[in-house]
Amino acid sequence: MKTIPLTPDTEALARRLIWFEPPSEALSDTFRFVAYAFARATHEYKTVLRKFLGDDDLREALDHASPGIIDPRSWAYWNSRSGRYPPPPMPERQLA
Repeated sequence: MKTIPLTPDTEALARRLIWFEPPSEALSDTFRFVAYAFARATHEYKTVLRKFLGDDDLREALDHASPGIIDPRSWAYWNSRSGRYPPPPMPERQLA
């Protein structure tokens, strides 16, 4: 997966989506960052994200999504947008 560079637009996006950590840290894990974007981004922020990531990147992010970030509605939407209908099962936490 491509990395998302730290630009003024992506910094604003990171501050909005993952407000509890610095933007550089939020952008350091692209899979996690995109999972938060799937769950919380507005149309404007999705447009910023699409400047850096293509359809294959978004599908890969879905394949590597951490459990507990994406809600069921967003999971269904993004999988449908990626040509996956019905969507695969959502990621689940593995407890020891």
